[in-house]
Parts: sequence; structure tokens; C-alpha cells
Amino acid sequence: MRIHYIIHASFEKLGMIESWIEKNQFQASGTHTYKGEKLPDVSAFDLLILMGGPQSVRKLDQYPYLRDEIALAKNAIQQGKAVLGICLGAQLVGEALGARAEQSPCREVGIYPVHATQEAAADPFFKQLPKAFDVIHWHNDMPGLPKGSVLLASSAGCPRQAFRYGDRVYGLQFHLEITPELMRDMIEHCRDDLKPSDYVQTAEQLVNQDVTAINQKMEKILDYLASCIAKTKVKST
Repeated sequence: MRIHYIIHASFEKLGMIESWIEKNQFQASGTHTYKGEKLPDVSAFDLLILMGGPQSVRKLDQYPYLRDEIALAKNAIQQGKAVLGICLGAQLVGEALGARAEQSPCREVGIYPVHATQEAAADPFFKQLPKAFDVIHWHNDMPGLPKGSVLLASSAGCPRQAFRYGDRVYGLQFHLEITPELMRDMIEHCRDDLKPSDYVQTAEQLVNQDVTAINQKMEKILDYLASCIAKTKVKST
């Protein structure tokens, strides 16, 4: 399987996604669009992963390269590729499907629960999870809900935490991939985001929590997307 990932900041890396790729010996390539690197053709990958970042999709004039990412995601979806958007990436996937990103009612930074919707009980990935489970939040914005998609989760501070479009396109406003090392990097580079608020934890709270169970959920959704791709390849042979 061929994976292409898009990175939006030096401190928002793949986290445990990298170890999952290595464990499965998948091919991987990446684009750092914030450095001006060019995106690949859609034929170059089976799974597209759009990572988080400090940029805002509501300010495309300030970050014009995000328009190219939206176009790539739209093309990938139309070509039947698997697509996973995380945080900023979820907002980009929403935009690719015609749903405008919006400011979230609350800024969320920390480990807080999300609550699955009734529709999540029939979702191939979410049906494996509890009705409420902890995730890592680090956002001010949230994705729109694309027409034809399924809302899968919400939280006390944000009504749109996850959606699915078709059987292999997911947008997760929250993070499941962040490792302790990556958490420390984000704290170092984004301390202004830790200003006290209803759903903002302190740096000390963030670094002292066990993220093992959260990372395991990231592995489950990646395994599911890989299975979708495998089934498609079998059908085409």
C-alpha cells in the first residue's frame, strides 16, 4: 500500500502513524506544503493523510497552498482513494466535499472525551469504540458537515468532532496520533494556545497523561482504511 501524508508544521509530525507504517512495511511519501513543496499526482498513492497544523482554512488567502490540498483531496475522493483528515486535515476534507470550515464554539486543547452519535453504532470504525472515549484536542476551528456524510462524534466544546463520507473517507477534528514526544514539541511551539479556558489543560496536565489507549484507536482506524484498500485491489485483479 502506498501512503502519502501532508505536513503543515515542523512540530506536527506523524506521531504513531509513522510506527504503524513501519510495522506494516508500507510505502510512504510526504509533502511539507508550508515549505512550498509540490503535491503529488493522485495516482501516486492509495491513502492520503492530511495532518493538523496551526493554519486556518477560514484564511485561505493567507495560506493559498491549502487550496491545492483541497483540490488534491477532492480528486482523491472522486478517484475512490482512502482519505484521512486530522484536525486541520479534517477541515480540508470537509472543504473538498463542499462544506465550509467554521470557528468552533470553544477552543479545545487537552485530553477530553468525545461522544459518539447514534449513527456511529453502524460505522465500521466507531462501532468498535465506547460511546464516549478520550481523545487529544488542539483546535480553534472545526469542519463543516459535508452533504451525504455521517456525523460520528461531538464534544461538549465542539459539535462536529468526526465524520465519514462513503466507506473510506474520514475527518477527525481530534488527534489520536500524538505521542508523548510529539506532545512536548507542540507545547513548546504553541504555548499561546494554552491560555486558561473551559476546555484547555495546562502543559503539566498534557505531558502527564497516558496516551497509549488513544494511540491504539489511531491504529484501528488505519487498519480499517488499509483493509478497504486491500479489498479494492483484490476486486481489481
